Amino acid sequence: MMGLPQWAMDVMNILTQLFILAVGIGVAIAILMYARDTTQTADAVRRNYPVVGRFRGLFTTLGEFFRQYFFAMDREELPFNRAERDWVYRSSQGKGGTIPFGSTKPLTPVGTAIFVNCPFPVLDDDGAATKPLRIGPFAREPYDAPSFFNISGMSYGALSKPAVRALSRGAAKAGVWYNTGEGGMSPMHLEGGCDIVFQIGTAKYGVRDEQGNLSDDKLREVAATPQVKMFELKLSQGAKPGKGGILPAEKVNKEVARIRGIPVGKASISPNRHPEIDSVEDLLDMIARIRDVSGLPVGIKFVVGAYGWLDELAVAIKARGEESAPDFITVDSGDGGTGAAPMALMDNVGLPIRESLPMVTEILRRHGLRERIRVIASGKLIIPGAVAWALASGADFVQCARGFMFSLGCIQALKCHENTCPTGVTTHKKSLQRGLVVKDKADRVAEYAHTVVKHVEMIAHSCGVLEPRGLKRKHVRIVQEHGRSVPMTDMRFMPVMDELDEKDLPEQH
Repeated sequence: MMGLPQWAMDVMNILTQLFILAVGIGVAIAILMYARDTTQTADAVRRNYPVVGRFRGLFTTLGEFFRQYFFAMDREELPFNRAERDWVYRSSQGKGGTIPFGSTKPLTPVGTAIFVNCPFPVLDDDGAATKPLRIGPFAREPYDAPSFFNISGMSYGALSKPAVRALSRGAAKAGVWYNTGEGGMSPMHLEGGCDIVFQIGTAKYGVRDEQGNLSDDKLREVAATPQVKMFELKLSQGAKPGKGGILPAEKVNKEVARIRGIPVGKASISPNRHPEIDSVEDLLDMIARIRDVSGLPVGIKFVVGAYGWLDELAVAIKARGEESAPDFITVDSGDGGTGAAPMALMDNVGLPIRESLPMVTEILRRHGLRERIRVIASGKLIIPGAVAWALASGADFVQCARGFMFSLGCIQALKCHENTCPTGVTTHKKSLQRGLVVKDKADRVAEYAHTVVKHVEMIAHSCGVLEPRGLKRKHVRIVQEHGRSVPMTDMRFMPVMDELDEKDLPEQH
């Protein structure tokens, strides 16, 4: 130490003392943790391996993040793999959807859809823009929906204030509708000036009276808002059929509580179905009531499981007259998303959209209702190929939620229900919301919507049709066993009744 100035010696002495103090604190903490672990009875690993056993919980928590960034291949992750997320990220940033070298998507798994390209595709200059499609011809104010690709239901409460604001502004720029989700309509939904589809969930948030029943007065009030174009009556949701909406208590702040009409800081748990709807007749009565009071088109949303009730619904509509039909049906997928749902339902209940969408369109066709009732597909349809498949399968429109969340910056952290979303999309913590800059994200929302539409048009042109709604089942082949494909037109999506013994049929009510 000879030759060092006194100030350097003083600094080294201070650093040495701080190091010894830090080591002492660390040892003290370890002793306390050891005492705690050896005396607790809840965790056997920590009891048998005090202190070091705590790393198991840490690694379990961090494992999903390490897999996401270091170990999982581009097409391995769920619910959305890295290739799909990266496509959305690039598209929302205006970088298009082009990739180099070759596809990493395997084309041989059973169920893979392959589009049948035409030897003489439509020239890009000859392609036609998709025309607005009318919904609700018997409503006093039908809706001419401009885009086939739109934003699905995402409630304020489940989503943060800046996220809803960015979606509203982005939807207006892209010319797409924005579904409010079942949490009611907030000022943020209206901020951008986009078209709004108001969803009525089982709790009737935003249109309920003090007892939780549907209020005609509040229906009229909502319908009087010029931006509100339609009402969607939600019967069930893909991620949790048979269970109502779940908003954890920590996400029910004052504004969320005011909009929903519920107590602050108390979990928002919706009924598992509409108590007043117990049959297809009740359902048609409710549709008629909402349409008569509001003057707007009214549709229903559900995930398909049992399907016999759809035949009953069609028969009841025919008996009453086609004007009694829902103006649209939103078919949700059994692998749809949500902010929070029981794993038992999310993993096991409800048919995926690949099976249910063709089934619903076939039922409507058989009963002569396909032109009367518009069909909206929803559930994991975030990239152009999936959207084009839905249109070819019979959908008139596609709704997407999680794709637009990715355009906002969502990184699939799987923290939606914990109010700790690191990108500010699904949290009410101001410190985390600051990462979501509304103006920038609104531009990305619009860019993502435009890119999806453009690339679906590209698929349509490749198949030889002028615009996306020209895609039909004949344009798609579905891979079967041994890697061979068959035309989608050759596939049977509904059982032929005279080939089945009635006793062998599952009950469909």
